[in-house]
Amino acid sequence: MARPIKILFVCMGNLCRSPMAEGVFKHHVARAGLQDLIVSDSAGTHDYHVGDPPDPRAQRASERRGYDISGLRGRQVSRRDFGEFDYVLAMDEMNLRLLARLCPPEHAHKVKLLMEFATDLTVREVPDPFYGGTQGFERVLDLVEQAAQGLLRHLLNERVT
Repeated sequence: MARPIKILFVCMGNLCRSPMAEGVFKHHVARAGLQDLIVSDSAGTHDYHVGDPPDPRAQRASERRGYDISGLRGRQVSRRDFGEFDYVLAMDEMNLRLLARLCPPEHAHKVKLLMEFATDLTVREVPDPFYGGTQGFERVLDLVEQAAQGLLRHLLNERVT
């Protein structure tokens, strides 16, 4: 069996957006029966929440839509992630720039914005919901659901088939 395609979702603290993206994407991959071919993880560019579960508001919003992210734990992205993962997907431009600085040049092609895979290309960033209310987490889910489906389609078209 070929090595699985590996996706890393990255936000600032690995507390809200990237664990939500990981949970949504894993759900879609499992529904497609591709969990042996496509694996994913999430990380933060900063070490604020290493070892912590996702924000309770992110967990509740995700659970309402059928995604269980309660078992995920925060970690910080490392230089070795760029060699291990095939795609390193940032939630926003700031984290994209941080990843680009950390990334060894030979892996720069792997670093992209998650929203590049969404069908609505007018939205480039997944906004940070941390300081907002419930609607911010719902908006994150709307965006990552769209991008996760687009990413899975991309992988099926480009890599798996």
